[in-house]
Amino acid sequence: MKRATQFCHLLFWLFLSFQCAAESVVDKTKGMQHHAGFVDFYWQESSGKIYIKVSDFEKDFLYVNYLQSGVGSNNIGLDRGQIGDTRVAHFKRLGNKVLMVQPNQSFRAHSDNALERQAVADGFAQSVLWGGEIKAETEGTVLLDITDFLLRDSQGIAGRLTQMKEGSFAVDAKRSAVYMNNTKNFPDNTEFEALITLQGKKPGKHIRSVAPTSDVISVRTHHSFVRLPEDVMPTRKFDPRSGGIPITFDDYAAPLGEPMKQQWVIRHRLEKDDKGHVKEPIVYYLDSGTPEPVRSALLDGARWWSEAFEYAGFEGGFEVKMLPADADPLDVRYNTIQWVHRSTRGWSYGASIVDPRSGEILKGHVTLGSLRVRQDMKIAQALLSPFKDGFESSDKMNQKMIQDMALARLRQLSAHEVGHTLGLIHNFYASSKDRASVMDYPHPLAQLKDGEIDLSDAYATGMGDWDKVSTDYLYRTFENAEAEQAGLEKILTDAAAEGHVFIADRDARMAGGSHPKAHLWDNGADAAEGLLDVLKVREVALSQFGLDSIKSGDTVASLESLLAPLYLFHRYQVEAAVKLIAGVDYRYAIKGEADVASQIVDADQQQAALEAVLKTIEAKTLALPEHLLNVLLPPTEGSYRDREHFKHRTGLNFDMLSAAEVAADHSLSLLLNPARINRLAEQHSRNDNIMSVKQLLAQLQKTTWGQKHKSSKQQLLQDSINWVTLQNTLQLASDKNLAAPVKAQVHSHLKSLSKQLKKSGAMGQLATDEINLYFKGEWKKEQTSTPKIPPGSPIGSIK
Repeated sequence: MKRATQFCHLLFWLFLSFQCAAESVVDKTKGMQHHAGFVDFYWQESSGKIYIKVSDFEKDFLYVNYLQSGVGSNNIGLDRGQIGDTRVAHFKRLGNKVLMVQPNQSFRAHSDNALERQAVADGFAQSVLWGGEIKAETEGTVLLDITDFLLRDSQGIAGRLTQMKEGSFAVDAKRSAVYMNNTKNFPDNTEFEALITLQGKKPGKHIRSVAPTSDVISVRTHHSFVRLPEDVMPTRKFDPRSGGIPITFDDYAAPLGEPMKQQWVIRHRLEKDDKGHVKEPIVYYLDSGTPEPVRSALLDGARWWSEAFEYAGFEGGFEVKMLPADADPLDVRYNTIQWVHRSTRGWSYGASIVDPRSGEILKGHVTLGSLRVRQDMKIAQALLSPFKDGFESSDKMNQKMIQDMALARLRQLSAHEVGHTLGLIHNFYASSKDRASVMDYPHPLAQLKDGEIDLSDAYATGMGDWDKVSTDYLYRTFENAEAEQAGLEKILTDAAAEGHVFIADRDARMAGGSHPKAHLWDNGADAAEGLLDVLKVREVALSQFGLDSIKSGDTVASLESLLAPLYLFHRYQVEAAVKLIAGVDYRYAIKGEADVASQIVDADQQQAALEAVLKTIEAKTLALPEHLLNVLLPPTEGSYRDREHFKHRTGLNFDMLSAAEVAADHSLSLLLNPARINRLAEQHSRNDNIMSVKQLLAQLQKTTWGQKHKSSKQQLLQDSINWVTLQNTLQLASDKNLAAPVKAQVHSHLKSLSKQLKKSGAMGQLATDEINLYFKGEWKKEQTSTPKIPPGSPIGSIK
């Protein structure tokens, strides 16, 4: 009897399994809401589940994940609208499961031989992004429950928080759900959204500053399934001189003797009809949540690109509009410019969703941080100190002047970030050639006119000449492949003949960089002359800085928040000027061009640059006026100093020595960079007209330890500057990358300095003791660290 009962139970479960496996899609989806589109899906409200219908197996599509709503902290970097990953993927059926497979796009075989292509595909790992059991089936069309795929931590939020030491977080399924308000379907793209909640332990300071309950973070994630174009766009070869952004892969079908590494530029599809008219323009849409007057500034700046496209032969090929009220900024059909809010100022950036089969940009997505404009207003306010009479009417006029400069910067910023999404990278050479590109980082150009600071030309307007060249390279059409190759080369050679050079991020950003004209946040063809000009502007601005710098009714303590960007107004021009010292002028060259050799910067230019940089560490440069020191009051109750302020060692009161040490340390750390000093020694060995390391250190010593002042205040500042100079010299001497012959010269300088200072008072004795510690192997920089410099560039790591 017992066996009979067990047998009946077995038959019953087999029957149920057969019924489940045999259930049709129609039967399974009864009562569910059907959403037809690229990937048909069904919403079952009673269970909160999403089911998708799949029949096209092994057919590639694009899968993109985003953050719809952000965390709001620049340091953490999880912003509203942030694109996660863009992947080619396809569904693959194996038994009762369907897998979402990501083929490997980094290794390919461009060959007509299917077996050759398969051999490469089998040689490298793929990634299975998700897998699910078949819930129903009708004539080869299957139904899959993808709810768990949507409700996972697709943006890697938990991992990011762990990396940033912001706590240990994990998704709480009970507090996560499909967000149907923004889950939609269209013929060529399917959009899913989820509200996910992460529960955490030991949340860090940045999470605590933005989350209403610090151990609970709820955000919305977005997922797009996008149809890839049936007609693959023709590719265009990347050229390192072009300013384009490349996609790179290895082609294992490349003929022997030809490079396997292949690079194509990324660009939007832009075509003409038989009459030469644009078939469909590139259209960008501005976030409707952007307020005025910011809205108009962003529209104006983005529209500058129409001029570049007209130059490339596409009149009417680029437009900018407001995003329709019912449109989703993350919908792949819209190129969007989003106005994103964070708790502190941060980077803006432009990202693109790209078809890796061709380099076609399917969606441009710009993120503009809303607090940048307010920082620019602070800089203008500090430079101008415009509130001299305190009357309301004057305040309004001066506020407009400040706002006008900040809006001019926003126009440039809008154009810059849109440029990235059109396929262009930074060109940090452009500022040296009359602001030739919006793809450079611009510093406000403050000029002295009749002794007054003038900001009327703070930022350039419109497309630069280089922007037209790079757009021309990416987008101009040609009759055939042969004409294209010749035409593209002509675009670049003609540009070079006009003096245009392209130098990208790595060359410009290195602390020990050598290119004399590739800099961030600088102005002018000669960086050393530009530094002298900036120092003159800074001197005038500091002389008038004080109560006239703030509006009536502002707290006097708020002055300090304006001081840091003004006091350090020269910081980026220092970074530019110092590259002339041991500088090497070069460009990205192709064999067959003329004048491909690099050139060492002229000895006189190097000396002029050193003299300009040394001015930035003089006591008279770093001293603050007495009238100003008396009004730099401590923060009021309910306010505090943040990272935008100088760090103080004087309690609540302002610390003039700390500010001076920060500025001096900035210049000295750049000047005494090991790569720069190594280069200088090499250049002197090749050309004795160029200063030696010994001569540089001697001039540095004369500017610092060699200075004596009658004023006690000046001497106290000088002592602080001298100490920072010694610490940077010891840091240079101890650097493992310093070449042995160069280290010998630095050691000789230190021993000589020790002998000179041994009998020169308390500071001299302290310096001698420090040098002795170094030679005993007991010196550590951490024991005498200089306060950290306040941020100058936007805060965060994305740009």
